[in-house]
Amino acid sequence: MTTTARADIHIDASRERLWEALTDPDQIEKYLFGSRVSTDWKPGSPIVYRGDWEGKPYEDKGTILEVVPGERLVSSYFSPLSGKPDAPESYTTLTYALSDEPEGGEGPGTRVTFTQEPCADEAEAERLSGNWRMVLESLKSVVEGD
Repeated sequence: MTTTARADIHIDASRERLWEALTDPDQIEKYLFGSRVSTDWKPGSPIVYRGDWEGKPYEDKGTILEVVPGERLVSSYFSPLSGKPDAPESYTTLTYALSDEPEGGEGPGTRVTFTQEPCADEAEAERLSGNWRMVLESLKSVVEGD
């Protein structure tokens, strides 16, 4: 059984503004736990996340899999902090999807949906979903605070 971590949020901003926030390393650093991202955002290119977690430096990595500006950003992802070996089966897939939200409900803006899969089990999926909810709340603050 494949389990998926999932989080989504309504942000009062255009998809273009959110795309900028998802692909600009200076903005990413503000909402992604201080991670500094390096990539050229082209499918097949490496993506590297560097930072400090609980006082220890880390370097997570992956490959850009799909880029549809203003719509979808997909990459593979591996963190040595997972304790798993750096092998293909240890990588997960991260997906940011953007969609317009009509007036009504939470008002016009953009729905940002994030998924990470596969997760080892439901407990990991729930823990990661909570982490990604925090990231999306921070993204919302960065984007709406400008």
